[in-house]
Amino acid sequence: MTSRRVKALLLACTGIGALCVTSIDANAGGFAVREQSAYGQGSSFAGVAAGGALSSMFWNPATMTQFQGIQSESVLSGIIPDAKHTATTSTLSVFGFPTTAGDSGVDALVPAGYFSYQINPNLWLGMSITAPFGLSVSFPDNWVGRTYAANTTLKTYNATPSIAYQINNMISVGFGVQIQYAKADLSTGLPINAAGVVTGGLGNQLNITGNGWGYGVTAGVTLTPTPTTSIGLGWRSAINQKISGTLTLPPGGVFAAPFSTPGSVNTTLNLPDIVSLGIRQRLTPQWMLMGTIEWSNWSRIGTATVSQPSGAPALAATTAITLPFQYKDGWFYSLGAEYQWNPQLALRAGVAFEKSPITDQVRTPRLPDNDRTWLSIGASYQMTPKLGLDIAYSHIWVKNTPINISAGSGNPWFNGITYIGSVDSRVDIITVGLKYRWDDPAPPAKVGFFKAK
Repeated sequence: MTSRRVKALLLACTGIGALCVTSIDANAGGFAVREQSAYGQGSSFAGVAAGGALSSMFWNPATMTQFQGIQSESVLSGIIPDAKHTATTSTLSVFGFPTTAGDSGVDALVPAGYFSYQINPNLWLGMSITAPFGLSVSFPDNWVGRTYAANTTLKTYNATPSIAYQINNMISVGFGVQIQYAKADLSTGLPINAAGVVTGGLGNQLNITGNGWGYGVTAGVTLTPTPTTSIGLGWRSAINQKISGTLTLPPGGVFAAPFSTPGSVNTTLNLPDIVSLGIRQRLTPQWMLMGTIEWSNWSRIGTATVSQPSGAPALAATTAITLPFQYKDGWFYSLGAEYQWNPQLALRAGVAFEKSPITDQVRTPRLPDNDRTWLSIGASYQMTPKLGLDIAYSHIWVKNTPINISAGSGNPWFNGITYIGSVDSRVDIITVGLKYRWDDPAPPAKVGFFKAK
């Protein structure tokens, strides 16, 4: 490797690292964060596993072989959620607590960075740094849903070194290792005070804070059966995310030992496998159609038990502390189109439908997700032979979201306090991406529509 290429490699990696360091407090307004690519978002992520931008390696590491030389991409997404809560029935309403909570969503910045280095005509090395899971919600303590939702954050940072190999002009394969750090802070209002009386009093909260590491892999393949067709299949493996931290409870009474076990605790979040299938079909030199089908194995999350260091369940007033997510699998479908306006400017748009893994039977105010419809627009502008800009905007309509946590609902989160209501939600997302080629591009060769110049 020449000294010039070593310098370029260091500069690119420093840029990716700086993005994540300066955004260390960024978090996402949802448990899974799809916003990892400005290029992909412009078409509602249609065809993203088949390539199109270096950030496609988040879904499929084999797409690196579409990008020659030394290249990087930095992405920043601004997520602006709006979720308003209204209760119709609640045990705590008799204490005079408000039946509404304003916007519980917290605006967030989500960073991502990507780098690839072509070792030889057939071999690529890459690195991505992303935030694939996150949650940031804020609630007043003074409201009727306080025993099911209080201020909560979850932040993840995922580094994925990868390798890709081009077997021939038709087939490429890729593989990577996920190294993920997570930090969590979860608060919940308690339905009883230190004397054991059902009051829902203010300031009476359970809090769990912690952090930890999880590991997984990623793999994929791209097929180019014709110069105008690209198909990609990518897999991000499940991660058993370990969290170790501290349980804090109000002092005295039933919250003192042996009735409760404040102090060191741990748990594991069984995060999902994600499989993405994408296709990009060139119709003319100007027009391209794209599509995606994605499956997320959220059903594996089950119930997370919070444990003491001994392995016994952590207790709050003799009750074992659990997180009974009990999600179903999630699905995502999208269609998009791209128009090459001129050699420098490309325009794209897309629509998508997302089947939420959170059903009516297990939903809480803390995670009031439901089926979603996406509409997105985007553009790419090649400012110089080396520097390119992607921008995208999406609006997400969330289906009307009922919440029923009561004795007869079967909701596993029920703790003796009834909460029945609904949530009105929507999300706006603005994303920008900068792409840069660090070495000098070779003269363009006619190798098909999907090979980067």
